[in-house]
Amino acid sequence: MSKIVFFSIPAHGHTNPTLPVVSELVNRGHEVWYYSFSEFQKKIEETGAKFISCDKFLPSISEEELNRKAGKDFAALIEMVVDTTIALDEKVCTELREFQPDCIVSDSLCFWGKLFAKKLGIPYVCSTTSFAFNQHTAKLMKRGIREMFRMIMGMRRINKKMQLLKDYGYKTDSFISIIQNDNETDTIVYTTKEFQPLSETFSDRYAFVGPSIRKSPEALVNKKGRKVIYISLGTVLNHNKDFYQNCIQAFADCDYDIVMSIGEKTEVAALGHIPDNFTVKNYVDQIAVLQKADVFITHCGMNSVNESLYYGVPIVLYPLHSEQGVVADRVAELGAGIKLHGSKPKHIRKAAAELLADPSYLEKAQKLSESFRNAGGAAEAADVLLDKIEEKSRRPKNLLKTL
Repeated sequence: MSKIVFFSIPAHGHTNPTLPVVSELVNRGHEVWYYSFSEFQKKIEETGAKFISCDKFLPSISEEELNRKAGKDFAALIEMVVDTTIALDEKVCTELREFQPDCIVSDSLCFWGKLFAKKLGIPYVCSTTSFAFNQHTAKLMKRGIREMFRMIMGMRRINKKMQLLKDYGYKTDSFISIIQNDNETDTIVYTTKEFQPLSETFSDRYAFVGPSIRKSPEALVNKKGRKVIYISLGTVLNHNKDFYQNCIQAFADCDYDIVMSIGEKTEVAALGHIPDNFTVKNYVDQIAVLQKADVFITHCGMNSVNESLYYGVPIVLYPLHSEQGVVADRVAELGAGIKLHGSKPKHIRKAAAELLADPSYLEKAQKLSESFRNAGGAAEAADVLLDKIEEKSRRPKNLLKTL
């Protein structure tokens, strides 16, 4: 039996793909600890893993703010990472020295998990729920001048925090060594080589296992021979009343059945009259709905796109920031979706109609679906982790450091 520790940030898109992997490991008889946040406690405990709360150690921050920092305010992100690492240092290092785990699996943005692994000499595997990024794919992000200027101006703050890490015994060469995986880092990526941009630039230490999809019953959608369009802007940047009302205008009383998830921040009543062909809710079981949908209109979060293509559903692409733009570009490049050229009702209606009228989009989506399903998903990720642990166990014992 192996002992495995997971770390993640308080974000659905980064946590959810790991849960089927944790279930798989627990079902095979391995012991798993998961350092996370109270919002995810129930889901994590349902996998059979031990949940360990990090809430009081992370500065108060919403998932929306976390994504903003990761995408635009780089100095603030580094400050948060360092402050969280130091706040957790005594608790986590004490617990892990006692637990003696065989491996730490940490989300690609949960840098404190990586830092603990390095400090304690525990084998580390990076969990990447977005595209894998290196110096080649980073160029696809197309960061603006303002973002680059903000990063340059924040270097003094970054350097100050890096010195603080060193004072606590964390040997880090630079902030780049914290945020960037190289071709020597064992990394699990929850997509396929076919979907990953520039996949040839990554070493065989990167395991592209395909989407990790939880099991879900089929949706209670009565198609009646009509096409079903599903609309969602995800769990973070979903407070967009204007967009939802434009979708209502686009498809009101048409020959399609519309399922629209609007998130907890928007009240259904605020959208005005809901046509009879619409089902509008604050939350729906997305995986269940996608099993019946013919088109998905989405913000292009990696999880949402993975789930859509897993079920062979063509996509209307409406990215809201640069990372989602990279995902949208890749879907469009592979012919499985269409990017919106505007968010007015006429643009939304035209894009959906084109996807439904041209069978090539469905064919490309189904081709990607086949590759996703054949990649192995959660079971393959578990196999990769256990193989890494066995590989490292054959090497000379690297006992936990007693810094």
